[in-house]
Amino acid sequence: MTNATDQPRVKWSYMDHWRSQGPAGPIDQWQSRLAMTRFLRQVAAVGFDAIDTFDFRFWQILEQYGSVANYQEFVQEQGLERIVNTFHGVYYTPDRYAPEVPATHDTILEDFRVTMDRWSGIQLDNIIVMPGSRYFDEAGVSDDGLKHAAEVWGKVGEITQQYGVNLTCHHEFYGGIRTRAQIDTFYDYADPRFVKFFVDTAQHCIADVDPVDVYEAHHERVTGFHFKDTRTKDVNDDYRLWPDAELSAVTTEKWFYEMGTAEGLVDFESMMRSVRDHGYSGWISVEHDKADKIGGDYSESTAIARWYAKNVLDGIYAEGAK
Repeated sequence: MTNATDQPRVKWSYMDHWRSQGPAGPIDQWQSRLAMTRFLRQVAAVGFDAIDTFDFRFWQILEQYGSVANYQEFVQEQGLERIVNTFHGVYYTPDRYAPEVPATHDTILEDFRVTMDRWSGIQLDNIIVMPGSRYFDEAGVSDDGLKHAAEVWGKVGEITQQYGVNLTCHHEFYGGIRTRAQIDTFYDYADPRFVKFFVDTAQHCIADVDPVDVYEAHHERVTGFHFKDTRTKDVNDDYRLWPDAELSAVTTEKWFYEMGTAEGLVDFESMMRSVRDHGYSGWISVEHDKADKIGGDYSESTAIARWYAKNVLDGIYAEGAK
C-alpha cells in the first residue's frame, strides 16, 4: 500500500509583490526588516510554503542581510521553507539587451554568468525570464527574431543548469512573444533541454491564449506557474501602449486579480486537473501583481487565493492520488 506521504503533491509559493500601509503611506516589504518580517509571517500564516522573488532585489538583500544565504535563513526563521524562484527583471532595448538581436547576445550571456554567481549561495528551482522584448506592432517578433531568441535562451539555459537551475520563460501579454502562434513557434525552435516554460494564467488569458490549452501543448517543458486571475482580455491592442501596458491602458485600470472569485476568466479547476493529469508535482506560485489598485488589498487577496488553493485546488489535485 502506498503511503500518503509518498503521493505526488504540489506546494504553494508566493511571489513577493506586496504593499502595506506605513505611517507615511504605502510601503513594500523591503522597506525594513520589520516590514519583511510582517510580510513573511502573513504569507506563512495563511499556509504558503515558500516565496519567490526578483533577482534585482540582490542589492537590497546584501544591504539588509549580508548575503543571499542569510536572507534565506531569515525567510526560514519566519516559517517558510526557502526561496524557490527568481524573476530576472531587465530593461530590454534593441541596442543593448534584446533576445531577438544577435548583437546583444554576448551582453545577455555575461549578465547571466554574473547573476547566477550572485545567487549561488542558495539552491533555486528556476530563474524566470521574458523570452522576447516589447514589440508594439501587430506582427510581433519576426520568425528570424524567434530563432535568435530561442538560440540565446538555449545558451543561457546551459549556464543556469551548471548551477542546477532551470531557465524558464514567462510570456507577458505585452511581450513580443505573446500569441499562441508565436509561443508555439518559439518552443519549436528552442532546445527543450535548456529552455523551459513558466505558465502565467492571467497573462495568457489577457492575450487571448487559453492557459490550459497552452499548458497541454507544452507540459513536458513546464517548470512552474504563476496562478493569478484576470477579468479582462486585451481587445483594444492595449499591449502596444508605451511605456507599460499594465499601467498605461485607459480602458482597463486593473488587469490582475486573485484566483477564487466568481468574476475571473481563468478556469483554475480545469487548469489544476490538467496539472494533475500530466503528473506535475512541486511548486505553484501565486502572484498578485498590482493587487492594491482601485481599492484592493494585498493581504486580503493573498488570504482569498490561499483559501481557494487549499479548499478547491488541492482537493482536485488529490483526486488523482486516490
